[in-house]
Amino acid sequence: MIGVIDYGAGNLGSVMNALKRLNAPARFVSGPEELNPASCAFEKIIFPGDGHFATAMASLNKSGYADAIKDWIKADKPFLGICIGLQLLFETSDEAKAASVDGKEVKGLCVIEGTVRRFPGRKVPQIGWNQTEAKKESKLFRGLRENSFFYYIHSYYADPVKKDVTAAETDYYVKYCCAVERGALCAVQFHPEKSGETGIKMLENWITM
Repeated sequence: MIGVIDYGAGNLGSVMNALKRLNAPARFVSGPEELNPASCAFEKIIFPGDGHFATAMASLNKSGYADAIKDWIKADKPFLGICIGLQLLFETSDEAKAASVDGKEVKGLCVIEGTVRRFPGRKVPQIGWNQTEAKKESKLFRGLRENSFFYYIHSYYADPVKKDVTAAETDYYVKYCCAVERGALCAVQFHPEKSGETGIKMLENWITM
């Protein structure tokens, strides 16, 4: 059973529809208590969503999902973050710094060392299809055509300190990390559930990893 975390963000319906196409049993996680690695009904967890970094972290902290997600990842249980589900794995974000009114830095989940930065160009956000260059050893992109196109919509990009977590890169003003893999932890900046058959194949790869 795959658990899909619902903390009030969007795009959940399209994720569930994609899993249904793959005949993958899935349901929404009803609360952070369901993510206890020692007594969990779920084999895998997907954390999709969009929104503001600071607002999303406030929601995760208030609901208790922040600690539950960190415990799940620490136990090396299968996890897939999508869009902001990738960005929140990092330590902090330019988006949160820009919105700060009291000087306090909003921390992410701090699962991956690094910062989420704003694109330097004028045409922001990036909206639409972009080629994605995957590392040959990546399991997420196994069997996909080289430099496959995925659908993106975001204004900030992940910049990990340790580049060995990077599973794929793409280019929009700068070449940046758009997917990470580390043990059972996976996350992508693009939306596989909105990326046609290529995205469905990538989800299938993750399910069967």
